[in-house]
Amino acid sequence: MKSKFGFIDSELDELKKNHLLRELKFGLINGSKITINEKKCINLCSNDYLGIPSEGLKIKQMQSSSRLVSGNDEIFHEFEKKLAKHKSQEASLIYPSGYMANLGAISCVIKKGDLVLSDELNHASIIEACRLSGGKISIYKHNDTDDLKNKLKQKSKKKIVITEGIFSMDGDFANLKEITEIAEKNNSIVILDDAHGDFVVGEDGKGTSNYFEVDKKIDLYISSLSKGLGSFGGYIASRKKIIDLNINKSKSFIYTSALPSILVKHSLRRFESNREKHRKKLQRNIGLFLKGFQEIGFEIRSKTHIMPILIGKEKTAMEFGKYLFKNGIYAQPIRYPTVPKNKSRLRISVTGLLSKNDIENSLLVFERAYEKYKKK
Repeated sequence: MKSKFGFIDSELDELKKNHLLRELKFGLINGSKITINEKKCINLCSNDYLGIPSEGLKIKQMQSSSRLVSGNDEIFHEFEKKLAKHKSQEASLIYPSGYMANLGAISCVIKKGDLVLSDELNHASIIEACRLSGGKISIYKHNDTDDLKNKLKQKSKKKIVITEGIFSMDGDFANLKEITEIAEKNNSIVILDDAHGDFVVGEDGKGTSNYFEVDKKIDLYISSLSKGLGSFGGYIASRKKIIDLNINKSKSFIYTSALPSILVKHSLRRFESNREKHRKKLQRNIGLFLKGFQEIGFEIRSKTHIMPILIGKEKTAMEFGKYLFKNGIYAQPIRYPTVPKNKSRLRISVTGLLSKNDIENSLLVFERAYEKYKKK
């Protein structure tokens, strides 16, 4: 009898054939190092950008319920007030994750028939949220303000422009000054996913909009507590009535258990720590990596903490990654469907955890890898 799960075998075989099969790697993380199968490596895959050290937290009791039922510890209120001030907004709302914040907030604000202008390289959570909203989705070319301007000419009762602040795979900044100017002229709502810029760039880590001095032109911020703060969870910040609407209409907020208060407390402690010290170290590390990569011969267009090394073919990217791992560097190849086919890359995450010695050793290995694979 033919197996009813034969289609799964076929799909897995196809992924393997195209060098796209993914496997979970299990290891122990300690500071800037990760140990996998007893192999200790310098970790260049962490999104804990600032690398703020953790203090021991004692778990007392979990809420284990929706925040609207019995899961609303006072620590949420305290932290949400500080996050709102951090983003110069009236209020904020914490979600269990950044992905859920995007799903809930975007699909809550956008209604059926609204025109949604979304950058073609926006994160999967933004794409899914736009689909859930029922809005008319119009994808504009990456960071192309002329294309955005043209597509905003479409008639619609309400128009929404959505972009990331720092793009998670290319590490480049959104052209926020121009984007917000165009949106303002077209009376459009601006939603900014600043997961990779928040707490890292701008004055006191206020994010990408602050970096470009357009804070007042952003209508809804969506961000993460797991990147710059290295904790867990997501949040949104906006005017109070938008937050109130999400409390009442956002399904990924209403119909799930609250983020454990122990994690909110952990995030708050990191938020209140000396973040500036860690931001300065991160900026130093970015400079060292950028200079080193360019001297080796890599074309690095990003000037942020996310540095993609474009490889191209999936097979070559996998071989490149295995060579790095063998030589003590953990930098995962990123392949389709996360990025387009034949645009595979090594996504380097620079963090404040890395020492100068870590960076120098990493660059030596990358230099040897460059010589080995540059012609492939």
